[in-house]
Amino acid sequence: MEQFGNVSIVKKANVYFEGKVTSRTVLFADGTKKTLGIMLPGEYEFGTEAAEVMEILAGELEVLLPGESTWNLYKGGECFQVPGNSRFALKVKTVADYCCSYER
Repeated sequence: MEQFGNVSIVKKANVYFEGKVTSRTVLFADGTKKTLGIMLPGEYEFGTEAAEVMEILAGELEVLLPGESTWNLYKGGECFQVPGNSRFALKVKTVADYCCSYER
């Protein structure tokens, strides 16, 4: 999907790791939520309550998902799933543009 229609955008940015990771929240009429953001090169760890699908729109990063011991490489056009109530680690190699979809 190239664009979203009939949505509301939360004006305040989500800013993490001293501005190295930022996103904006997109709210849909059916109650679903996505975030659109940018991650600068670096290493980060995130926690999530809801299960999510992280779609990498551009860039390159390695991901260590919960319960795994191997880092996996993801590039623009690829995605990965993160279970709810978990933590995952990222090694962002190049500026990464992403869309994160949260399950309800």
